[in-house]
Amino acid sequence: MAACSPYGSWKSPISSALVAESGIRLSGVQVDKSGKHPDRVYWSELRPAEGGRIVVCSKDGDSQPTEWTPEGFNARTLVHEYGGGATFVHSGVVYFSNFKDQRLYRQTSPDAAPEAITPADSGWRYADGEFCEKLNIITAVREDHGVVERAEAKEAVNTVVAIHPDTQEQFVLASGLDFYASPRVSPDGKKICWTQWNHPNMPWDSTEIWQADMKPDGKGVMEAHKVCGGDDVSVMYPRWSPSGELYYISDVTDWWNLYHVTPSGDHVAIAPQEKEIGNPHWQFGTTPYDFDADKGVIITSYGMELGVYDMGSGKYHTNVDTGFKTHVYLVMGGKGCAYCIASSPTQFPCVIRVNYATSKTDTVKSSKEVPVDTGYLSIPEEVTFPTAGGDKAHAYFYPPKNKDFTAPEGTLPPLLVRAHGGPTSSCSSTLNLNIQYFTSRGVGLLDVNYRGSTGYGTIYRNKLRQNWGIHDVDDCCHGALYLAGNGKVDKKRLAIDGGSAGGYTTLASLAFRDTFHAGVSHYGIGDIVSLEEEGHKFEARYSHTLIGPYPECIDTYRDRSPINHVDKLSCPIALFQGGEDKVGLSITYMKSHVM
Repeated sequence: MAACSPYGSWKSPISSALVAESGIRLSGVQVDKSGKHPDRVYWSELRPAEGGRIVVCSKDGDSQPTEWTPEGFNARTLVHEYGGGATFVHSGVVYFSNFKDQRLYRQTSPDAAPEAITPADSGWRYADGEFCEKLNIITAVREDHGVVERAEAKEAVNTVVAIHPDTQEQFVLASGLDFYASPRVSPDGKKICWTQWNHPNMPWDSTEIWQADMKPDGKGVMEAHKVCGGDDVSVMYPRWSPSGELYYISDVTDWWNLYHVTPSGDHVAIAPQEKEIGNPHWQFGTTPYDFDADKGVIITSYGMELGVYDMGSGKYHTNVDTGFKTHVYLVMGGKGCAYCIASSPTQFPCVIRVNYATSKTDTVKSSKEVPVDTGYLSIPEEVTFPTAGGDKAHAYFYPPKNKDFTAPEGTLPPLLVRAHGGPTSSCSSTLNLNIQYFTSRGVGLLDVNYRGSTGYGTIYRNKLRQNWGIHDVDDCCHGALYLAGNGKVDKKRLAIDGGSAGGYTTLASLAFRDTFHAGVSHYGIGDIVSLEEEGHKFEARYSHTLIGPYPECIDTYRDRSPINHVDKLSCPIALFQGGEDKVGLSITYMKSHVM
């Protein structure tokens, strides 16, 4: 029988030590499109116990997993600093970017020593690679930091290159813009496509997809032309179908949807809907759709839900029941099976294999076993609530949950509001023990997808333009008050926390509003001027969209920086900051004034 105890006092098996025990982080699910090893799936594991080293693994059918990356190597690229897309496979060979020297390596078997296929000490980094068998080349995004080291440029230079793995020769295929992604050669080796964009845009703002004819020797391109995008339209993830037709994702109709360029040049939406497919391009290497050439279908992940599109009939369905809620890194294998990373409110991310015709699902690799009974796990409720300016915002509300306790009748729980990082990102319903730590103790938690978050369409995503520090703050405050007004939580016990950009929202909420009674900032941004003066190339102009052009709007930057308003902080606040974090100095200053 459950004991009666006040909210916030419940005893929980989810300890802080249990929360801190990090499982592996899964990413980069891939299959070998050459047809070799059709039952083999590859993935990458970030291992906290090994200092964050990333190891490539594979599994054939029902065999045991195999590790590829030997000690001393780390399959991680630093292109755009955030990396992703460090690994690709072809004909049984694993290619990867090594963290220490940022060179590309190839590995012919799990027991073989990796062999470098790009020059040493060049200052070059590589990501988003793919092997083209027709031309015997690798296409990849190359980021040149050597030009900065030699004082030839103020920031790194990004290009699309062709790499001949046997000779280490490299040839530039696309150049002149600030950023590139997704270089993909058509199955016949005659065409190439890629995504490109310039400052101050981020890849979710305004991007273009281009196409060009490949030279027969693979050493250059001819007759490049724009396919789509630009003019405030975000396009991404272009890919060629097995028959050589181009597909891509675009938000031209307000939602990131999948499109097909027909042989006649028409751009046709594939299963259009008011859901989004894909995530913002913070990292390379994500795969939100793939083709089954044998069955003539496309596997998609609209709204993180698996869907099947029949290219012959044009019919689309979502009758694939995996038992999970979210599905990312989606690829097609053989025998009608798809692979992806799946998760749910009661399951940590894991690599799964699913037969999309029968829904038969097998777990290939789990990131971490669930260490407690589900009776201690709070299942989130999706909440839409009114916010400032007559708008609406979204969140996940996790009510208190502990099978061993109940609260005295007529009492309400305290609430912790959480602001996600990014800020152009989102929170999901995936199991997170950091959340369950609080809910299992009788504290409610509201995970807010404030205006500017992804997954709710372009209009919603763009609402944070020029409004960072305003709309995100308003939405966190209004979300808390909405729950209190509906009798879900105690209005007198409201707190907020967040990390990075979410830490900034936390600090701004405490400095500029009086909704919350306590807060915690994890590596938060106290001085947003520092983003402009100390940021890396990828995010160097990000704040121009979020706040305004710099230095023209420097007064706005200063006005929205909590460091300049420490006198307005009137409630308890905890500040956590890494010693090597570039924004740490501003937090140190805040500590000295708050404490």
